[in-house]
Amino acid sequence: MICVLNKLGIVLKKVVFAFGIIYGINVMLKNVGVYLPINICTISITSILGVPGLLSLFAVFYIIN
Repeated sequence: MICVLNKLGIVLKKVVFAFGIIYGINVMLKNVGVYLPINICTISITSILGVPGLLSLFAVFYIIN
């Protein structure tokens, strides 16, 4: 039971960290016109891959637009 709670805590920390990074970058770059939507997909990719995943999301988002 403790092991499951420990793993859940780790996942929750990663999700909160990903949300914080995406939100922080959106706040810092709003004057430049750079915006990345905060949704389940972006948070999960950033949680799993970290900062390289976030940079790839920015690249894909602006290549498509």
